[in-house]
Amino acid sequence: MSSKDENSRSGGDESPSTSGVTPSYGTQSSSKSVSFTEESDSMKRAAAKKLIERYFYQLLEGCGNTDCDNVNCASSGKAKVLTPNQAAAQAIQLFSQEARLCDAQPSKVARTSESGAEGSHQSCSAIADGSAQSSSASVLPSTPGHSGPFQSKLSTPHEDKQIPYITEEKLLKILETCKKESSYSLLIRTLGEVFSSADSLSNSFVKRIPESPLDVLLDKAPPGDLRLLKKEDVRALEADQDKDEDSQEAAIRAHCVQAALALGHCSRPVGVDIGVWDTYVDIPSLRRTYTALFEQVPGAILESVLVNALTTLSASMEISRQFAPTSMCEGARLHCFVIILELPVLGTSEYLEVALPAICKEVVKMPVYTQGRLARIWAKHCKSRLKDLLVSLQQLITLKVISGTFSRDHSVQDEDAIVASTKLMKILYCASILAGELDPAELRNEDLTALTDDPLLGVGYSGSKVPPSAQYEDPLAKELQINVLDSRKPFIPFTDFYNEPLSEAVEMDKDFAHFKSDSDGFHQTHTHCPGAKFSFMWYSFILTPATKTLGLYYDNRIRMYSERRMSIYHSMVGQPVNPFLRLKVRRDHIIDDALVELEMVAMENPKDLKKQLVVEFEGEQGIDEGGVSKEFFQLIVEEIFNPDYGMFTLNQETQTVWFNPTSFESDAQFSLIGVVLGLAIYNNVILDVHFPMVVYKKLMGKKGTFYDLEDWNNTLYKGLTELLEYEGDDIEDVFSQTFRVCHQDVFGSVLHHDLKEGGEQVPVNKQNRREFVDLYADFLLNKSVEKQFRAFRRGFHMVTDESPLHLLFRPEEIEQLVCGSKNFDFNELEEATEYDGGYTALSPIIQNFWEIVHRMPQESKRKLLQFTTGSDRVPVGGLSKLKLIISRNGPDSDRLPTAHTCFNVLLLPEYDSKEKLMDRLEKAINYSKGFGML
Repeated sequence: MSSKDENSRSGGDESPSTSGVTPSYGTQSSSKSVSFTEESDSMKRAAAKKLIERYFYQLLEGCGNTDCDNVNCASSGKAKVLTPNQAAAQAIQLFSQEARLCDAQPSKVARTSESGAEGSHQSCSAIADGSAQSSSASVLPSTPGHSGPFQSKLSTPHEDKQIPYITEEKLLKILETCKKESSYSLLIRTLGEVFSSADSLSNSFVKRIPESPLDVLLDKAPPGDLRLLKKEDVRALEADQDKDEDSQEAAIRAHCVQAALALGHCSRPVGVDIGVWDTYVDIPSLRRTYTALFEQVPGAILESVLVNALTTLSASMEISRQFAPTSMCEGARLHCFVIILELPVLGTSEYLEVALPAICKEVVKMPVYTQGRLARIWAKHCKSRLKDLLVSLQQLITLKVISGTFSRDHSVQDEDAIVASTKLMKILYCASILAGELDPAELRNEDLTALTDDPLLGVGYSGSKVPPSAQYEDPLAKELQINVLDSRKPFIPFTDFYNEPLSEAVEMDKDFAHFKSDSDGFHQTHTHCPGAKFSFMWYSFILTPATKTLGLYYDNRIRMYSERRMSIYHSMVGQPVNPFLRLKVRRDHIIDDALVELEMVAMENPKDLKKQLVVEFEGEQGIDEGGVSKEFFQLIVEEIFNPDYGMFTLNQETQTVWFNPTSFESDAQFSLIGVVLGLAIYNNVILDVHFPMVVYKKLMGKKGTFYDLEDWNNTLYKGLTELLEYEGDDIEDVFSQTFRVCHQDVFGSVLHHDLKEGGEQVPVNKQNRREFVDLYADFLLNKSVEKQFRAFRRGFHMVTDESPLHLLFRPEEIEQLVCGSKNFDFNELEEATEYDGGYTALSPIIQNFWEIVHRMPQESKRKLLQFTTGSDRVPVGGLSKLKLIISRNGPDSDRLPTAHTCFNVLLLPEYDSKEKLMDRLEKAINYSKGFGML
């Protein structure tokens, strides 16, 4: 062996991790034999084990020297990338060969750029041999006999630094002592000391880390020379057959990564995904401890000490984050927060007012990667805790909203506790999605060419090349690789995240301004600008659909006003343009006229579709302030969705319309129907359409699946469910189904389709029935109407491509946006109605009016809404959002009531009897079809 190699090995033996090792053992030549005596056998064996461990970590993580030329070191870039099992086997071989060992270089990166590591971080070999202990004493606190989650398993504990910590066993013993002494002073002192210190808390309730494959291998060696290991044991590791992520291999690899994270030299090693779902907190033990604690100790005692301790902890974390950001790793912070947020009393008393807001502020300051880890940990280990934690956060937000004093200068967006709680709820929201039922991400397939490459759009179309759902992509969702569209059934219903008091208190005009000020920076970096104001539009899950509709309304109106300003500039330079999207149609030819005019606009200048819509019926007088447009949409929807028109078919069972797969209409026709739907949303008009929910999911970019059949064709869904759940062995005889299916066209002719090649010859059995069901659903919901739906979605996208629609609304909420609410509560309408011209809520005719209205059948109530507002649909949020005005229209007379549908005003003469009021009102609402309203 060369002198250089000898120096390398002797130098390695003098490191702190090998203190107590006989120096001569590390410098012996290859020609000398090793003789173990009984007195020094254990010492020699320990020395050999230390050397093997150094080889092990050198192979896995390297020495940290970027100029290393050792072929058996990961830092050289010449070593083969190994798994821990393979590295353990090779470490034994290198030890037997007395191969060269490198000196640890803790100040340098562990791997070269070729090895795929990103950023600089402490090598695990340096952690293993303790070379970084002195510089990281505050980062890796240890207690004799106790190894924390961020202390290397192989490192030497600091005997001179006693860090208090608690475990289930210790706390139970303390409780027994307190009972014997009839005093809780020891418990109070212990809890206060541990829960107020991040170092102490991060070393409490630590899950036992499984031994590494190297430890398992070395334990098998017979007493004496470790070179006597059985060859089959080494070869078993070399084969590396254990691929299970929950295996010991995964645990030790995660441990090595966390040790590097603990030293604060890297925020996220690239390519290391093992362990992101796991936590070092022993959660079952933690919960048992909390149960015993709160059952045996008076709540007042615990509340005082824990609230004070958590407040102190939050303050110390904030100070360390601001002035000593490397003093504590994010993994240790995460460990602390998992323990704290498991407290079952966070939603009570002072915890809610003092401790929880302080903790929330610190949790949301963690990097996105660490927040993602917290979401995964909650989803995997803490499902039973999610609901209670959501209730606590909702209580905190509601309390701050109700008790706060807000103005234009200090709004809810400026309240730190509300903002922090909302951000923490976002992590919980993602955890709920992860913990629920998820569809594969592959079902989200947004074809940009289908949205933009079409002759109908013309050469002037400048639509976004970014998918609508990606324009406002959330950083946390991106980190977790999830999307709300993937969630078939969240663990907690989405509606439970709504906070109505907050939604009522948010001033959406101001919130929208904050949103727009942050949008540009968000598009570029996918992170919010540091100086930007907080906007709830980035956290729309907490807002009710009615409030979110206001955000969309402001966005649409600003675009309309922008088009008006541009028309003024064009007029000033001698190129006047119409500031509105003006449509002139004949009532008897409304479909033909509307589609022709919209097609011309789409071909000449698609941006004109974002102008405010103004409709004029030929031969009729009236200024469109909204009411005429409502009637236009109602009439065109009645015509175009009529099954007799041939573009859509009606399912009699569910009363929903679906695309006719054998329609003779062109793609342009379906594109223009999508334009109509987009224009309705853009102009805040509710339509009487009856699509199944899968249409809105497909509009948002997700393909239909078997589960979507339930809403569209319930009978078929039940039949396929029976096929999937059938337990008998005679499935082929009972169902007699092959992979060829039949369906009818619009004329009633039976058509056949093979779901796979040779489908008629492939019977459905137990082994392939799931494949059959998925292929059948894919054919019905996707492939059979692919051409029609692509054109439909393209037209919809032409109007809504720049809108924050995907950011604000889920598919279920899009349906409400298009169709309105299904809650016909006329008591809400009565409470929201205003009066003018001398009428008040106590006027006799007004009291008679509401008595008559409440007794009307549902159909008559719809007609009343149609008569007074121009639409029989209930707005999002219910009838309380509809501002109806009843105005006095002179004394008693024989005239019928009239209405200004543009302004939701009902002009009601002061009839002298209840019977006359009922007669005139019924005639007005039943014979007002057409433009009989003002």
